Amino acid sequence: MKLFLDTSTQETILQLDDQKYHHDFGHNLSEQLLAFIHDKLKENHKDWQDITEIHFMSGPGSFTGLRIGATIVNTLVHELNIPLYDHHGKKHKIIIPEYGRPANISQPKK
Repeated sequence: MKLFLDTSTQETILQLDDQKYHHDFGHNLSEQLLAFIHDKLKENHKDWQDITEIHFMSGPGSFTGLRIGATIVNTLVHELNIPLYDHHGKKHKIIIPEYGRPANISQPKK
């Protein structure tokens, strides 16, 4: 089963083969994304071991969303020992997000 994940915008897109799911996690992406993926696998009568490859929308997009998504896919690829591709179809050992611009980091207040 091919898994595609896009966390680059407010609305997360998960695709499992031909089944596509959209969900807005708000500020709870890091807390709920893994459970969401697992729930959708179960709905399709699949489990983690049924994933044969992962494709990830590596950017540009939301700094936080891309970081969270990249962490999830990099961890799954490592643990399941499966191939990982960016949205251009290029194979990677790990995904490093392409933010499209420098990070907007606030200056310390002190």
